[in-house]
Amino acid sequence: MGRETSDEHYVLDLCDEVLGERGSRGHRFDWLLGDAGKTGRQVGLPVDAYWPSNRLVVEYRERQHDEPTAFFDKPDRLTISGVYRGEQRALYDARRDELIPAHGLRLVLIRLTQLDSTPRGRLHLHRGVDLPVVRRLLSLT
Repeated sequence: MGRETSDEHYVLDLCDEVLGERGSRGHRFDWLLGDAGKTGRQVGLPVDAYWPSNRLVVEYRERQHDEPTAFFDKPDRLTISGVYRGEQRALYDARRDELIPAHGLRLVLIRLTQLDSTPRGRLHLHRGVDLPVVRRLLSLT
C-alpha cells in the first residue's frame, strides 16, 4: 500500500476538506528535532500535517503509537537514540506534544479509535461517519 492510499492520508484529506485548504504534509519545523546521531547531526522531526493559516498541526496516531507492534517497533534493533523504536516513538511523540503548543501552535491528535475502525487497527474509510468526527476535533471555536 502506498502512502497516498494510507489511513493517514485519508485522515489528512478529511482535515483538508474541513479546513478548506491543503495542509503541508510531513512539515518540519527548525525547532522540532530528533536525537543526534553518531555524527552529532540532528534531523527535523516531521509532523503529519501543518496548516499555517490556522496555526494548526494534526498528528494521526495509529495503533503503533499506543501499543507494541513488532512490525513498527523493530525489537531487534536500537535506534540512534540508543533505545528500541517503540520507546523512541514515544519519546518523539512526547516531544511533539510538548513543543508544538509551546511554539504557539494548536496540536490536534486524531486517534484511530476515534474513527470507524476495525479491531485490527485499520480504518473502514467511511467518510460519512469519519468526517463529522474530524470536523468536531478540528473545531476552531
